[in-house]
Amino acid sequence: MSKPDTRLAIYQPDIPQNLGAMMRLCACFGIAIDLIEPCGFPFSIKAIRRTAMDYMDLVKINCHNDFDSFMKEYKYKRRIILLTVKSSKSIWDFKFKSNDILMVGSESSGVSDCDRDSISLNIKIPILSSARCLNVTTAASIAVSEALRQNTK
Repeated sequence: MSKPDTRLAIYQPDIPQNLGAMMRLCACFGIAIDLIEPCGFPFSIKAIRRTAMDYMDLVKINCHNDFDSFMKEYKYKRRIILLTVKSSKSIWDFKFKSNDILMVGSESSGVSDCDRDSISLNIKIPILSSARCLNVTTAASIAVSEALRQNTK
């Protein structure tokens, strides 16, 4: 597989196990992570080592003190695509580019309204109307897989 330039942005994660699982996901596909703080737990290697295991050493993590610093770095360089249940656009109808940044929100509250409004592209993963939402790690896995499927040769 050719090296992808897709990135996964994780907005203020609440659960260290989910962050660890997303680190493992990104390590397996060679995707860098943008971690947007603050985290809902003390961010440390020990806090996430259990789920990320030895994959932590295989993933590049770029930490941002806040959403504004993340946007300052990428806003004019890459498309930022937010995964949100509030979108009307299906992931299956979206055309990814090879250098997109896919963003997932925190487990408890997603992305704040103010920050969400500054992201022009958003998509959703269609699920049954009787279900509220997917686990953030599951959603990230589906989106990363689809973006890579479309752009990896």
